[in-house]
Amino acid sequence: MDNQSVMAAGGIERVGMPDSFNLVKLPDGSKKKLMHNIPEHTEGIKFIFECLTDSEIGAIKDLKEIDAVGHRVVHGGEKFSQSVLITDDVIKQVKECTDLAPLHNPANLKGIAAVSKLMPGLPQVGVFDTAFHQTMPDFAYMYAVPYDMYEKYGVRRYGFHGTSHRYVSARACEFLGVKAEEKRVITCHIGNGGSLAAVKFGKCMDTSMGLTPLEGLMMGTRSGDIDGGAITFIAEKEHLDINGISTLLNKKSGLLGISGLSSDMRDVTDAANNGDKKAQLALDMYFYRIKKYIGAYAAAMGGVDIIVFTAGVGENQTVMRETICSNMEWMGIKLDNKKNATIHGEEAILSTSDSKVTVVCIPTDEELVIAQDTLALTKH
Repeated sequence: MDNQSVMAAGGIERVGMPDSFNLVKLPDGSKKKLMHNIPEHTEGIKFIFECLTDSEIGAIKDLKEIDAVGHRVVHGGEKFSQSVLITDDVIKQVKECTDLAPLHNPANLKGIAAVSKLMPGLPQVGVFDTAFHQTMPDFAYMYAVPYDMYEKYGVRRYGFHGTSHRYVSARACEFLGVKAEEKRVITCHIGNGGSLAAVKFGKCMDTSMGLTPLEGLMMGTRSGDIDGGAITFIAEKEHLDINGISTLLNKKSGLLGISGLSSDMRDVTDAANNGDKKAQLALDMYFYRIKKYIGAYAAAMGGVDIIVFTAGVGENQTVMRETICSNMEWMGIKLDNKKNATIHGEEAILSTSDSKVTVVCIPTDEELVIAQDTLALTKH
């Protein structure tokens, strides 16, 4: 942690499925797939520990060299506004948020339990996707439904990708040599899932995702914003129950739903370049939604000083960045199109020297944030 270098990187895939494996990134940048039967999370964590101490590809000689473990936890509800040392009470509170993230929180808890079983007493830290957005004012996070829906069930905007928005908003200011507490920043985390955040003077005041990650931008397979009346209309016409509607909006919509081809931006872009009209429509809708949110958040903050593009699409899709920033000179945004076309996944200023709004590409690093918070909470 003294120089933030990465000693080892990898990830378990296909847990509970045939042909599960750990994809490890080696020091020379190459990747190695290590096949292993991983029926559940405990075995996955155990295999990660074995890889870390392996004589050929390992980074440490003994597990005792590990001082602490940090975990990404998707949903902290209103219970957590910052990272915390994991205790029995914290685990109980994370379980209480399961209704808000039924697919993610149970899996996050399995990871925590697996480490506890394999290395009893080792300090663990939870870093919450929702924590950064807990500074939003009530008028930004409340929905205009009966207030008792909030009191009884916690129905409100929570937002996600918080660890990424937190990192890139701060890193952009550091990169530019300015003070975060003096700047109005719009962070655009654009990947297969995407969200924007309005970060005013270092604190989040609004974000595009809501109670769940479905709201906001058009995404790979998610619809993003949609009229609630359209949902009931579709449900009636297609004879869909709640699960059917959830599947339609979360897994069959977005780029995939409009193009009919793929949820991958690269595939849709290739098809559009070859004259596919539905693919082009999907891109036009996708870009328009992002541009609209940028305008809205600039209005909400009384202006914008910095716009940040990050995550897989945001860091690498040059046409997307150019399209979104085009015809925005009235707002003080002037993109250097030649430079923008050369930037892929690296820190860089994308705007012209006379642009009133500075546009930057900042690769996100959620793992570093988790490591930093873990160190801070366990070093004593």
